[in-house]
Amino acid sequence: MTSEAERLTLVLVGPMAAGKTSVGRRVARKLGIPFIDTDKRVVAAHGPIPAIFAEFGESHFRELERDAVAAALSEGGVVSLGGGAVTDEGTRALLRKHPVVFLTVTPEAVADRIAGGGRPLLEGEDPVGRWTRIFEARRGWYEDVASTTFDTSRRPMHRIAEEIAAWRREQA
Repeated sequence: MTSEAERLTLVLVGPMAAGKTSVGRRVARKLGIPFIDTDKRVVAAHGPIPAIFAEFGESHFRELERDAVAAALSEGGVVSLGGGAVTDEGTRALLRKHPVVFLTVTPEAVADRIAGGGRPLLEGEDPVGRWTRIFEARRGWYEDVASTTFDTSRRPMHRIAEEIAAWRREQA
């Protein structure tokens, strides 16, 4: 990896369905650097996240997640974190050393994005209400580590990605 790519390391944080993966892949392409999804790395190495939670508990999962974040940051690129990664102080400490983009989204926009299901924390009645409670509980942590914030509610993901890539180039 080139030193320029290392300088362009960037982290995306935010709630479920904020667009971290969609935007992150686009930003990485625009910057010509790798895209890393830390949740996918944990799953590849340790199995499904719900199974890790069930067998070992959340604290063990957060340790695995923190290790995946540390490894990704050492490699460089656009690093997308799971929505709950910021709940771990050790992970937040790692993030403070890097440019972090907080992707936010309104509950109204999330309603369309989560309609397909597949998000265990949102299953059952009132998934948007659950999402809102989780987001509000974590918002302070997102804001704590964020270098900047972009709202993904109603704008095309490619436009948001262009703006984030431009912002990151300015920081280099």
